[in-house]
Amino acid sequence: MARFSLRDKCALITGGSRGLGLLIAKELCCEGANVVLLARNIDELTRAKIELEKLGTKVLAVQCDLLVPAHIEFAIQQTLERFGKIDILINNAGIIEVGPLDHMTREDFEKNMRLHFWAPYELTMSILPHMRRSGGGRIVNISSIGGKVAVPHMAPYSASKFALTGLSDALRSELARDNIHITTVTPGLMRTGSEVHAKFKGDHAGEHEWFASSMKIPFASISAERAARKIVAACRRGSPALIMPFTTYLVIVANHVFPNLSGHIAKLVNRFLPARSDESGDDARSGAEVR
Repeated sequence: MARFSLRDKCALITGGSRGLGLLIAKELCCEGANVVLLARNIDELTRAKIELEKLGTKVLAVQCDLLVPAHIEFAIQQTLERFGKIDILINNAGIIEVGPLDHMTREDFEKNMRLHFWAPYELTMSILPHMRRSGGGRIVNISSIGGKVAVPHMAPYSASKFALTGLSDALRSELARDNIHITTVTPGLMRTGSEVHAKFKGDHAGEHEWFASSMKIPFASISAERAARKIVAACRRGSPALIMPFTTYLVIVANHVFPNLSGHIAKLVNRFLPARSDESGDDARSGAEVR
């Protein structure tokens, strides 16, 4: 495969105003790419744009709610008007909702599916014709270990990430003939500060405590900075998959080789998680609110 240079490429990044998305944008800018950031919060977008422009590349920030198809169409239109092409698509935007199944609603499942599955689908299908005309491109879908191994108290998240993983893996083989390479990224625990922005239901304090503590397990998590470097390297290579850190790979392999044992362990883990709460647990609270 010929080397894919990132210089002067146009990369569209969802959820690019903070966290992992912003770090990926920085890595791309440092390699000479121009970036388009999509996010809902205009203040965060403005700060991110100012920060990235200091690296000497062109940056376009578009306020976009990925749950609204018209916003996606507008963002793509703005990108093409500014840069005339889209060489790289990084589907990074996500939400994390934690809590017992009894407090999760159909709306929670639908919201997760719309953001983690349908938004990447809409972006991919809309951008494909432009990538084909330009001779190829890169698409990076950032899934999760929750898209390979179901995580208790994260049913909507896991279901939607499983869907994204399936879509990403299915499209990979069919689009290779068009020189469009898809990378499915499966991070495990990542130190991105997600416990602040995650939503919690049920026993809010208890759910936040176990989730935040899991981010600090030695050798089981990876820093967001290191993850961003690995993602950009995998994008450049056109790697089919990226699983990180190594402990995540071990968990996935164990789940596939010993599915019954893994199932029993998941049941045991669930026994130690907070039980369902009263009606107040139906309200979702952010980690910042819980703290």
